[in-house]
Amino acid sequence: MQPTVNALDIAVNDLGAAIDFYRLLGLEFVRDQHMPDDHAGCDLPNGLHLMLDTDDLRTKTTAHWTPPATGRTFLAFEFGSPAEVDAKYAELTAAGITALQEPFDAPWGMRYASVADPSGNGIDLYAALSTADPTH
Repeated sequence: MQPTVNALDIAVNDLGAAIDFYRLLGLEFVRDQHMPDDHAGCDLPNGLHLMLDTDDLRTKTTAHWTPPATGRTFLAFEFGSPAEVDAKYAELTAAGITALQEPFDAPWGMRYASVADPSGNGIDLYAALSTADPTH
């Protein structure tokens, strides 16, 4: 039987800060009633479930795992236009979110930018470059 990937789990060092950050990107996490300080989940389109687990919980439940010094995961968020990428990047960085890459027109045909969530995981913001928009 072929397994089904239906959930992604991100280890975070501060659950509250992570929930607040992802809310800025439009995601609403629900804290687990059995572990409200250590685990939260968010249902995404197409049946995918995104989870946040604290480093403390991961250390207790995963025998040979140690929290990395910085994030190793990048989540990519697609926007409807290059202007939306620029606006979201400006909103996030104005809110004190760490910038990793200012918006730029990537050679693969997208407007692209990156920030870091509060635990250092990468967050890519992108949109297809429009041929109708002469500024992009």
